[in-house]
Amino acid sequence: MKWSHDTDKSGLNTADEQQLRPRDIIFTIPNFISLLRLISIPLIAYMLYTDHKWAALIILALSALSDWLDGFLARRMHQISKIGQLLDPLADRLLIFCSVLVFGMAGLLPWWLLIAIGLRDLVMLIEVLVIAQFGYGPLPVHFAGKTGTALLMIAIPALIVADLGQGYIFTSLHLAAVACSIWGVVLYWVAGLIYLKQGYDILHIQRVREQS
Repeated sequence: MKWSHDTDKSGLNTADEQQLRPRDIIFTIPNFISLLRLISIPLIAYMLYTDHKWAALIILALSALSDWLDGFLARRMHQISKIGQLLDPLADRLLIFCSVLVFGMAGLLPWWLLIAIGLRDLVMLIEVLVIAQFGYGPLPVHFAGKTGTALLMIAIPALIVADLGQGYIFTSLHLAAVACSIWGVVLYWVAGLIYLKQGYDILHIQRVREQS
């Protein structure tokens, strides 16, 4: 079974398949930036846990900048790689999970949010491992996933700032950040269901190819 120019019966097009099969390179500038972002995550979590919120905000801002920079450089320098497509979302998910964990321990967020995020990422990890057996890397990022991640990334610094003071403004900011977190988790799961469907499509196509 061949991929059509636009889409096949699975809903995946040729561009998607090409994105699933990036170059097999490791030592690149974008990958190094992604690695630095991964290393910064425990430092951010430690700063939050020890109540050094301004330091955490600065490191978080640099981490957010590197998130844009590694993707931009990978495309501009034609260095999109298998390991890069793993490192980039892994860094985002670990940052979200560790931050929500610290906020949960501090009583700033309900624990069910941490469970919902952790469970979704566990399901996605299993799917990535399954489709990797057929030579595929991470699935193309869906708009719902990008939006959900963006909302959670916005909620994290907002929660940090809201905890810096007291009064109507800080309370309102805290409530808005919690609402942003909830909507982020909802979209996180919507994207997760879409990724599960795409993973099923890939396995279906693989079976058809083996039978043809």
